[in-house]
Amino acid sequence: MTYKTQGVCSQKIDFEIVDNKVTNVQFLGGCNGNTQGLSKLIEGMDVQEAISRLEGIQCGFRGTSCPDQLAKALKQATNA
Repeated sequence: MTYKTQGVCSQKIDFEIVDNKVTNVQFLGGCNGNTQGLSKLIEGMDVQEAISRLEGIQCGFRGTSCPDQLAKALKQATNA
């Protein structure tokens, strides 16, 4: 799935959900080291666990962040 981000430096997030696990997460743009680290940390994580850990994380005064945007993408993908 491809999710177009809003309010962050990255432009989109590509990911897959296989057997309710998050896999193949790739961010386009954003802080390269942080987004790579985030992608590696949640690889194979249960979708609901990832959402609960990432949702609500803020980047400065933006009201969202790349992790929060990933949580929104996962919620959209699973209708959670």
